[in-house]
Amino acid sequence: MDGDRAKSAAARAARDLIEPQLAPDAVVGVGTGSTANLFIDALAEVRHKFDAAVSSSEASTERLRVHGIHVLDLNAAAAVAVYVDGADEVDPSRALIKGGGGALTREKIVAATAETFVCIVDDSKPVGRLGAFPLPVEVIPMARGLVARRLAGLGGQPVYRQGFVTDNGNVILDVHGLSIVDPDALEREIDHIPGVVTNGIFAAERPEVVLVGGPGGVERL
Repeated sequence: MDGDRAKSAAARAARDLIEPQLAPDAVVGVGTGSTANLFIDALAEVRHKFDAAVSSSEASTERLRVHGIHVLDLNAAAAVAVYVDGADEVDPSRALIKGGGGALTREKIVAATAETFVCIVDDSKPVGRLGAFPLPVEVIPMARGLVARRLAGLGGQPVYRQGFVTDNGNVILDVHGLSIVDPDALEREIDHIPGVVTNGIFAAERPEVVLVGGPGGVERL
């Protein structure tokens, strides 16, 4: 199974998993990226079964609206039943690296709000240890130099993502060369650097379920 078919299988499996939990007043959280786009397409087939969606990016909001799904501002949602999103890496403890698309802050906020977080990936994303994928860190622009020096002090090689601005008006440093032995501790340490908005380690907000699409179908971690 190629990557796109594996992602599509995981996206449809997530739709099937959450469908019995949907109610007329339910709000579904949706992430950002190629796998999340496939989930949005699958979710559109059951849009009559829930009230609205909240989104982690402007791009996902537009795709939801094209499908006729009502999108709420997160502050207007009384509760978010479930959040479904992809990941760039997932380790055996279900800790993730996210943010390759630059929406990590909003993704982490929606994940923290949702009652359940379901992660959908293809079989290239599970790893024994996080860090081969460069870790995105969202930074207030004036702090870019300071944060880069602090990240280098942690053993990483931060690279400024040229020409990219997040939906929040900030910049991204992609940190190469990290071997993340303790994702919980490193997530906290990086978030305490002045000027960091958040980083792409999702350990405090691990998903309850990870669905992995591959040649043998979809496996649940």
